Amino acid sequence: MHALLHSTRPQNQRDLSLVELANSQAISLEEQESNNIRVVKTLYEALSSNSKQHCSRNDHDHDQVQVHHLLATYLDWWFHGPPSHQHLKRLLTGSPPGDLSFAFVPLSVVSFGSTVLVEGYDKERSVSWVHAWTVNEGIITQVREYYNTSVTVTRFGNSNGACAGASQSPVCSSEIRSQSAGKYCQSVWQSKLSSDKSMPGLVLAL
Repeated sequence: MHALLHSTRPQNQRDLSLVELANSQAISLEEQESNNIRVVKTLYEALSSNSKQHCSRNDHDHDQVQVHHLLATYLDWWFHGPPSHQHLKRLLTGSPPGDLSFAFVPLSVVSFGSTVLVEGYDKERSVSWVHAWTVNEGIITQVREYYNTSVTVTRFGNSNGACAGASQSPVCSSEIRSQSAGKYCQSVWQSKLSSDKSMPGLVLAL
């Protein structure tokens, strides 16, 4: 026998359940984003130790193992910038770095769902950089790397103002209506350290 059962729960109780469900999902998303940020910060700490010139061999090996534990076996890596600035690639793969003095010091870290955005600036070289990491279940599966580039991050939302795939954030700055009914493209983040107007600009869609 098969039947469709209709709930007789009062409307106010059903509304309350929907609110509780929405709140629990928001808390879950906040926890996910906090965990993703923690994973990425741990990676930078390991990379920082790994890039020190006077690091002992044992410490270097330990940090390299920690880096590999945080990364997927095959990391999807995207790069936009001069080839001479591929310092991160060398650190992640364990290749001899071309410039040991280059250190990635995060000045800004923010998470939108599975995407963690990190921004930094090297004063000595006048180089700004942005990393967009994708974290799935505590493992980093992708990184998009930008040098001396103005990066704007957008995501699609529905007509009621809720953005898909991430919690609401005060850094949302603008909205651009799309041709799809009830959909819009929302700018949620923009790099701040690449203020030079001559720099190229790119849009990263979540």
